[in-house]
Amino acid sequence: MNDVEADTEVVGAGRGVPLTVADVIEESPDARSLVFTVPEQLRDRFTYRPGQFLTLRVPSDQTGSVARCYSLASSPHTDPAPKVTIKRTAGGYGSNWLCDNVSIGDTIEVLPPAGVFTPSSLDTDFLLWAAGSGITPVMSILKSAMASGSGRAVLCYANRDERSVIFTAELRELAARYAGRLTVLHWLESVQGLPTRAQMAGFVHTVFSGSTTFESFVCGPASFMAVIKEALTEAGVPRERIHLEVFQSLAGDPFADEIGSAADDADVQDAATVRIDLDGESHQLRWPRRATLVDTMLAAELDVPYSCREGQCGSCAATVLRGRVEMATSDVLQPEDIADGLILACQATPVSDDLHINF
Repeated sequence: MNDVEADTEVVGAGRGVPLTVADVIEESPDARSLVFTVPEQLRDRFTYRPGQFLTLRVPSDQTGSVARCYSLASSPHTDPAPKVTIKRTAGGYGSNWLCDNVSIGDTIEVLPPAGVFTPSSLDTDFLLWAAGSGITPVMSILKSAMASGSGRAVLCYANRDERSVIFTAELRELAARYAGRLTVLHWLESVQGLPTRAQMAGFVHTVFSGSTTFESFVCGPASFMAVIKEALTEAGVPRERIHLEVFQSLAGDPFADEIGSAADDADVQDAATVRIDLDGESHQLRWPRRATLVDTMLAAELDVPYSCREGQCGSCAATVLRGRVEMATSDVLQPEDIADGLILACQATPVSDDLHINF
């Protein structure tokens, strides 16, 4: 997830905390990384999983500030500090401001890590796909799998040309260090043209000899991800092994510390009953009909995972084990995910009288 260029106005103090920039790394002619120092008292809050992202509050003369989401290119298994990588976007305020103005020692307000584009286990084989700045969360997964996993990995990384490649030296070093387990393949549009479904399906069969037991993570422009998903499906890869990083522009204020009233008296009288399994514990709540599950859980002072509260990041994804809900927005979920009971808690309101939700 990189540089979602929405003109999101951010004016509240919110849940973000100021982090100091410990290092600035020029990764390519149009991409740089920011490394953050996390104070000891915030270590638990900023613990992250491979493939997750941070939301940064970028100052703006016009709106006060804007919110931007950037994937963590660092690995919690190999890197001592979190690092996000930012690629300039033509006309994009956030990416250009961060690339032009941030120096070591500056502070930036940051929300805790979020996102569901992360493997459930590192002890498997991985077929990883990235295009352009989509390499950032894939890089986090790749480094984690090599350092702490037991399987092998193949990375196919697509770019316009050689100058566009991010992490060139780091990828070369990883390929050399893990020569028996890691293969890095570059696809350059300037040389090979745009990848096609047929080419990529053939590639899948070639690199894994017909096996479909690997986990595949895909991040890049929507058109690239569509081609790769079609190719993987054509090659017989089960859909539960295909993971896409889907994100859309924020339109609200993820930094605002606004919980609000979950419901009025009439809603409380007509509330559903919900059992919520969260972090190994079960909670029984009354869920007002017009309140989202995130709002209901926040009102009950539960530490619900969420970031954007707009149904655009997937951080609050949960599974309905019993009952039925309605969702205002579900663009980041695939139809198959919804059919399997996956919901976005920030968009869900109860339909059934009795529900069971698992996070």
